[in-house]
Order: sequence, then structure tokens, then C-alpha cells
Amino acid sequence: MSFSPDQQFHELLKKSAHPLILLAPYPSRDDTAAALALALFIKRIGKPVTLAADRIYEATGELRFIERPEETLSALSGSRDFVLSFNTTYNKILGVRSGQEGDEYHIYLTPEKGTIDPRDFSFIPAQYRFDAAIIIGAPDKEHLGRIFEDNPDIFYEVPLINIDNSSQNELFGQMNLVDITASSKSEIIAELLERSVPTFITEPVAEALLAGIMAATESFQKKNTTPRALKVASELMAHGADQQKIVRALYRTEPLPLLKLWGRAMAQIRWDEDRKLILAPISLEDLVQSRAHTHDLALVLEKIRSNFSAATTFALFFQQDTLSVQLLIRCQTHEALSQLHRALLGSEIQGELLILSFPAASLEQAEVYIHSLIDPFLDIKEVEH
Repeated sequence: MSFSPDQQFHELLKKSAHPLILLAPYPSRDDTAAALALALFIKRIGKPVTLAADRIYEATGELRFIERPEETLSALSGSRDFVLSFNTTYNKILGVRSGQEGDEYHIYLTPEKGTIDPRDFSFIPAQYRFDAAIIIGAPDKEHLGRIFEDNPDIFYEVPLINIDNSSQNELFGQMNLVDITASSKSEIIAELLERSVPTFITEPVAEALLAGIMAATESFQKKNTTPRALKVASELMAHGADQQKIVRALYRTEPLPLLKLWGRAMAQIRWDEDRKLILAPISLEDLVQSRAHTHDLALVLEKIRSNFSAATTFALFFQQDTLSVQLLIRCQTHEALSQLHRALLGSEIQGELLILSFPAASLEQAEVYIHSLIDPFLDIKEVEH
């Protein structure tokens, strides 16, 4: 008898001694909340769990109210042992000592008889301390960034559970919980737990999942807010999730410098109605006069996006110094952002942002260059529609 996906998921977790949860660099609030909820659930069933994502600490400020796993990492270090094996059939080892000498670590062996035959030695990689990997919100393994680049073997040696709601997902896992009709990854996990182990949805688990759904739907205002998403949200509130607490965390009062910078950006917005494109230039003077910081720019772009429902592409560009400009882009869908990423050489996806730096002596020069990059892509999209 074959297992359903729900049963497969729980069987794999039941057999796992130490699951690993992985996210793409700069994970979205939905991805992070889903991962934290799953980590709380795994802890609830009595297993150690590790959460890892490149730059995770820079992306989750509003979710500080959710408990993190004890082992939350920005890189997978020390995830595997290597064994120095010595065949003692003909020559016993009487003693072992080791020590650091400069940049080298030395291991000293004392044999029972004379010298040691190098043929009696072998160097063996041990198993990873993780025996299952749950990957949330990554269309493929490569999108995990440095974690994949530095540890490629783990993705071929442990079973992968792939959780996503993107149509771009390549179904790379041994188990693929991919539902493109779901509003969020948090919704997928909430339904999975509700169907199979509702008694394990504690208040903290429910609160984390509801936070993810609310972040993905912008507090149930976006078009991806379906009756199904609302039903899942009501079930999570029945499990004890405090919606008002989540609202206060996600949409807290913004500091004055950020609001000033937002105002200066709004005063300079360019609107391309044909391409449904918003452009917002930010000068060094804007940052100085508002007393804001460059890390506020992503929040400014998000506020612009939430106030222009007619647009589909939002670009904010600012002068990093006298010779270069950085471009931040958000799209209405992650699919559109991924397509634009493939079209713009040298760009990088960080969570829900596409980032590209390029040389430009002025914002005016940068604006012309940005149009030359983006307009052909948007013109193709317009023809397709």
C-alpha cells in the first residue's frame, strides 16, 4: 500500500534523528515563519532540529516574537565528521595525541611495533549529522546559495523534502510538497499539520504559521488571499494564534527617518503606465537629509509597492557613491522576479528583492541605463499578455 504525501512526510520525520531546515539567502517573512513553525513542531515531537539560511539574521526582524531553534545558522559548518582509520590487525596503536601547530593540526600515533605502514591508513567521510533536509521556498538546490555551494554532497546523501508554492519549482526533492494554488508556504505546512496531527499545532506553531500567511497576503489584502487561505487562518486562530500580536509585529510604527525617506522617494517617482513600471530615484542627499540608512531602502520600496496596485514592477535606485548606483527591484510575483533575474546578468535575488549594481556617474545616467535593461523585458511581457 502506497503512502499519501502527508504520511510520507511524517514517516520520514519519524525516522529522522536530526532534521535540517534550509531556506534561500535573504528568506522572505513567509519562508522564515514557515521554517520557524516547522522547527517548533519538530521540537514538539522530541527531536533536535537545525535551521540554516545564508543572511537569515538580516531578513527576519519583524519575526523576533517567534521562538528560534537553538541551532540557527547562516552557514553549515561542522556538519560532517571525517574518520582517520588505521588497520590494527598486525600493529596495535598504543597511544594517540593531537595538537595545533601554527596553521597545521597534527595527530600523533604511537604504534606497538616499529613504524606504521601508510597502506594501513584510510581517510573516510562519516555520515552527516543531519539525516533529512526540508527545503522551503527554493525553486532548486542552487538557489540555496553558499549553503549548497559549500556542502553539495549533503543534497545527494540525505532525503530532501521540497516545500514551495511557486510554479518555477523544479520538483528536485525525493518528496515534493509543491502547491501553486496556495497563498504561501506557511499555508501548505498549516494544512499538512492540520490534516494529520492537529493536536501538535501548539499556540506558538499556529502563531508562526499565521504570521507567514499574513506576511504573504499582506494581512489578507493581496490577490492571493483565497477563501482557502482565510479558512486556514481561522483554524490557526482556533489553535490560539493571536492575530493582533502578529499585526503589531509585522506592521509596527515606522521610525521617522524611514518615513522622511519614503516621502522624498514618493515626491520623485516616475510612472510608466504602458509598462506598469514605477521608478524611484534616491540620492545621497535624500539619505543624509532624512537621516535614514541604506538598509531602509528595501522598506521604502515595499511601501511604494503597497501604494501602487496598478503597477507590476517596482524599481528603486540609489547612488552608492559618486561612481556607482545600486538598483532594487520588486515584482508582483516571484515568477516575474526570477525571469527578470535571468535576463539581467550580474543581478542577485535576495529574498523578494532583485539587486544589481552598475557604474553610473549620476542618477539621470542611471535612469537611462535602467530603462535600457528593463524595458525590453517588460515589452515582451506586455506582448505575451
